[in-house]
Amino acid sequence: MASPLPRDPIADARLNWERHGWSDVAAPMAAITAIMRTQQILLARIEGVLKPFGLTFARYELLALLSFARSGALPMNKASALLQVHPTSVTNAVDRLQQAGLVIRSPHPTDGRTTLIELTQEGRTLAKRATAALNSEVFAQSGFADQDVDQLIGILGTFRRNAGDFSE
Repeated sequence: MASPLPRDPIADARLNWERHGWSDVAAPMAAITAIMRTQQILLARIEGVLKPFGLTFARYELLALLSFARSGALPMNKASALLQVHPTSVTNAVDRLQQAGLVIRSPHPTDGRTTLIELTQEGRTLAKRATAALNSEVFAQSGFADQDVDQLIGILGTFRRNAGDFSE
């Protein structure tokens, strides 16, 4: 990571917004920009931990999702829905994971239109190892104060529900 900047550029951007007469939206702009920057920082940390495993976060998420499935297999369309990504993204991830011997595709036993994605033993082992690394190197050292984590979950969960991400 690059050297820290001497000042917070998002705070400076907020001041610029205010100076240009956009005070009514300066704070939300700063909050949204801070969330986007935080996402970049966290994704870089995650990708750094996953790189030695030959995984991107998108591929890891699919392996983890399959590892949680009772049978270790899911229909591709269900994986797409649960990961909240376009089916093409799942297809691309499955292609890469299949080339690496971590998943296999198979026809659904009762629905000929559906393809199942199934973890191989190698995929299951890699998912466990990558999860252990993420747990110790990222999630246990999130950079957030313990007392802030539940508040963040609540705030972001409310936003996501109101945006139509889930209904509950």
